[in-house]
Amino acid sequence: MASFATKVIRLWLKTVAAVSPEKAGQIAFRIFCRTPGRKPRNGKEKALLRVASPVMARSRSVTLSIAGGWVVARHFERPEGGRGPRVLLVHGWGSRSDYLARMTEGLLAAGSEVVALDWPGHGASPGRSLTVVQAVRAVDAAWRHFDGFDAAIGHSFGGATLACAAGAVVCDVPPRVPAKLVLIGAPSEMNWLVQGFGRMLGLAPAAQAVFEGMIERFSGRRIDGFDGARILGALGIPTLVIHAEDDKEVPAYHARRYGDAGPNIDLHWANGLGHRRIVSAQPVIERVTAFLDYDENQVRFGLIA
Repeated sequence: MASFATKVIRLWLKTVAAVSPEKAGQIAFRIFCRTPGRKPRNGKEKALLRVASPVMARSRSVTLSIAGGWVVARHFERPEGGRGPRVLLVHGWGSRSDYLARMTEGLLAAGSEVVALDWPGHGASPGRSLTVVQAVRAVDAAWRHFDGFDAAIGHSFGGATLACAAGAVVCDVPPRVPAKLVLIGAPSEMNWLVQGFGRMLGLAPAAQAVFEGMIERFSGRRIDGFDGARILGALGIPTLVIHAEDDKEVPAYHARRYGDAGPNIDLHWANGLGHRRIVSAQPVIERVTAFLDYDENQVRFGLIA
């Protein structure tokens, strides 16, 4: 059932669209890009931040410049004697790097170096808006600053962004392709999101067309070009996709699309963990670290790009 706020926005957009579908589509685009508030929304999120605090204290904060602003990354050095990969770790929409503390702990325990990135408008990074284009630029900034990554792990929106970054969907950003990739509860394509957002706001066809046109003009690419499954199937890099069939935010068919995209993609079901708990579940963390394991005689995986 739609929330009261959503019902109010629907009525407002319907009224605006009756006068100007173009204006309604423009408003929808601004709402689409608007990030949620940073403060914990409930006691559970407050508890997660408290638990994450000692983990995050082990990192140093790094400021990375991107077009139009900057983002913050948390850099965790390899533990003494660690020989694991350098890993880029990215969160989902409305989340922050702190909420990936258990995954970070697991990676550090396995000897990895970890860079956890806060998207624009999230966590310690400034702003109140986020697009895939901005997120890909943030990945690029981290890639340049840390001289690349052996592996990358993304949850939800973060996983979709990593696929887009690997596929060079932003025309002036080179492909950023790690040797191994992990996507957890991640969408496989953008059209699902755009159409679903339009339905949620009750956009009429004319306003929906304007909304989609703004996305394509801003990104410089057709919406169907943001297809992570197609990108990763074509690239052929070893990819682990973890998803729960009970995920109520990103339907399981996205995981199946990834799994069907190529023999390089390993689909692992983590049923019963939903969309958010999955990223902190110990069996999932163990599956990820096992996938990232490599021959210790190698200094680095060897970056593709």
